[in-house]
Amino acid sequence: MADVLRTLEKRGYIEQLTHSDEIRELLSKECVPFYLGIDPTADSIHVGHFVSLMVASRLQKAGHKPIILLGGGTAVIGDPSMKTDMRKMLTREELDENVVKIKKQVEKFVSFEGDNAAIIVNNADWLLDLRYLQFLRDIGVHFSVNRMLAADCYKNRLETGLTFFEMGYMLMQSYDFLYLHDKYGCKLEIGGNDQWSNIIGGVELIRKIGAEDSYGLTFKLLTTKEGKKMGKTEKGALWLDSEKTSPYEFYQYWRNVADDDVKNVMMMLTFLSNEEIEELTKYKDERINEAKKVLAYEVTKLIHGEEAAKGAQEAAEAMFGNGGNIDDMPTTKVETDMSIVEAIVAAKIVDSKGQAKKLIEQGAISLNDNKITDIQYCLSDSDFEKDGYAILKKGKKGFYKLEL
Repeated sequence: MADVLRTLEKRGYIEQLTHSDEIRELLSKECVPFYLGIDPTADSIHVGHFVSLMVASRLQKAGHKPIILLGGGTAVIGDPSMKTDMRKMLTREELDENVVKIKKQVEKFVSFEGDNAAIIVNNADWLLDLRYLQFLRDIGVHFSVNRMLAADCYKNRLETGLTFFEMGYMLMQSYDFLYLHDKYGCKLEIGGNDQWSNIIGGVELIRKIGAEDSYGLTFKLLTTKEGKKMGKTEKGALWLDSEKTSPYEFYQYWRNVADDDVKNVMMMLTFLSNEEIEELTKYKDERINEAKKVLAYEVTKLIHGEEAAKGAQEAAEAMFGNGGNIDDMPTTKVETDMSIVEAIVAAKIVDSKGQAKKLIEQGAISLNDNKITDIQYCLSDSDFEKDGYAILKKGKKGFYKLEL
């Protein structure tokens, strides 16, 4: 088998390993069942899961077997990692609906056919039937509360309030690894670096119980050069569901990443070769924009398909006078005599009229390429005469289609 760990290192994925030499040897010699956990706390996965699934895809392409664990059980608690307060509790019905939708998105990254076909499991199938006292006796006895509280996922919450309910999350996730190890021969857990403490918990639990073939690997979170987490927009998370984030919005996000971030994002979110990426990103002047176009197209194609990627690309080009199709642009139904402030809010550019007025006062809003300076401006039939729609623009890069 190819040295997939070396590939992951070259692409900039790897952050931490529990047993570096052993993992490298293991992945180079045999088909290794590994697992990636995703809690279905929403009805779609977002960019925060993108890197995780890319790593899973690369491991599978190298001959290893993905086990995608959808946490219908752990999501009842919610992972406290990187959170300043307790997650909203979802009902079992809400979680089950989310699981069904996320399964369809996962299929874009891993194959469910072949000798190393991926499988999807739901930890609700074994966690919800656990007997509390027996679980504490068999599993809880292996965890030190002092050590748990020293972990970042808990330590950062002590001042704002950490519930005993949430402390159980590490035990649940660790037990997941033990369960998959015993049932499917799973030897490796992967996850973002914010999962390091939870992953160590599972690796050590298996070893304390008597096995020596449990390992953990974490990868870097997708961040800007300044360390700011990527995938956040003015509307919130950048979702992989086209109903939540349109292909056009998705394309535009990657088209507009900072120059210094293009290479890293290409390495982590595309399957372009290292050589292609080096060639595309070697420029530091305006030519880097060509690399951004390739990045946006490749990432959008992977998530939404080639047709949607082409449509988003054409829509973007249309906005710069190159012709094309703008059907993938975020579209909002409006009425004549609606104020421009109401239209801005209806298009979900911002959440309130106050924010909309502020954008107008800052000179950030244009309608059909005409800057709007009057917060009292109202839409009229003449705004829609040319093409049957109007284009509302925020700044230089945000485009929204208005239809009557």
